[in-house]
Amino acid sequence: MTIRLSNIAARRIFLARQGLSGSPSQALSKADLLRLIHEIGFVQVDSISTVERAHNQILFSRNQTFRKEHLRQLLEEDRELFEHWTHDASIIPTQFYPYWKHRFRRCEGPMRARWSRWQGEDFDRAFGETYNHIVEHGAVLAREIKQADHKSGGWWQWHPSKKALEFFWHTGDLAISGRQNFQKIYDLSERVIPDRYRMAEVSEDAFVDWACMSALERLGFATHGEIAAFWDLISPEEAKIWVAANRDRLEDVEIECVGNIKSRSALALKGLSPDPDDWPAPPGRVRVLSPFDPVLRDRNRAERLFGFRYRIEVFVPEDRREYGYYVFPLLEGDRLIGRIDMKADRKASKLSVARLWFEPKVRASLGRMARLEAELARVARFAGVSDVVYADDWIADRQSGT
Repeated sequence: MTIRLSNIAARRIFLARQGLSGSPSQALSKADLLRLIHEIGFVQVDSISTVERAHNQILFSRNQTFRKEHLRQLLEEDRELFEHWTHDASIIPTQFYPYWKHRFRRCEGPMRARWSRWQGEDFDRAFGETYNHIVEHGAVLAREIKQADHKSGGWWQWHPSKKALEFFWHTGDLAISGRQNFQKIYDLSERVIPDRYRMAEVSEDAFVDWACMSALERLGFATHGEIAAFWDLISPEEAKIWVAANRDRLEDVEIECVGNIKSRSALALKGLSPDPDDWPAPPGRVRVLSPFDPVLRDRNRAERLFGFRYRIEVFVPEDRREYGYYVFPLLEGDRLIGRIDMKADRKASKLSVARLWFEPKVRASLGRMARLEAELARVARFAGVSDVVYADDWIADRQSGT
């Protein structure tokens, strides 16, 4: 029997599973923060900081009592979080570290072969020297062991020691012990990851089962491809095999999409309620999301569920951008209602709002505008600036609608 999920039920399920249905003003302790990240799964890290770094913004949009110092403590002191790779660099509960050991083993052979071709005959010597330097001298920044005559550039111009640091991080010999001005500090994993997590082992079957089950729990419903893509730890084929072997734990669901997009077949764990009233309605306030928010990570899924087409235009030439360099999506209740272009100027202590675009049929009502401006004031305080300053033509052509 196939369960049919209305669009409103599907949105509520997904937002609840991704931590966006709770009260954003309820006090969040350090333990609550760890629990939130565990429930979401991971928080992406990105270097762009037009307003705030992605990981901070992702957490702030879920709870606006979030304290950055708590996140730093969990990462650098308590070691209950660690940095590694999902689909991109991310902050992950260290409880999951035993599963990442399978990722280390899986990528080491192919990565060593690829990087040795990239590095050339000096691969083993250069990488060995870098590793031994950390063994003898402790944690390092990449710049501390860079050759004096090396010219900086993109990843393709990394100096050999930087390549070595990244190789050993990706394959598990090194870990990120902290950051300095957002630059990674590398150290031996045994000095960073607590033994209770580092020494634990799980079988290959248990690893695949966890990767699939935990992904489906956090997505609410998904295809086998979406299950595999969530952590990016296993292949779509492995997820497909897992689905076939675990049909007694799963049920088929049909997801109502928006607009002219036809319904989507997916899978859910048994017991998932299709009644939207069984799922919390997200807070009605307007919230600014990071472009790297987990809700938007799968752009096609966001378009099917919310009717919201979003692309990051950082690498799009300026004259070809539809919106802007780094534009923030706006969530109101369970709707993605628009996007906003803004930047924090910390020297002038202001949040400069350049442009606002509402989605078609979203009206710039007085109530909605008041909720947006209240949110921008909260974002400004979080970014450490005093004032919100609007460009003269900051509101794009207003649409008639609801």
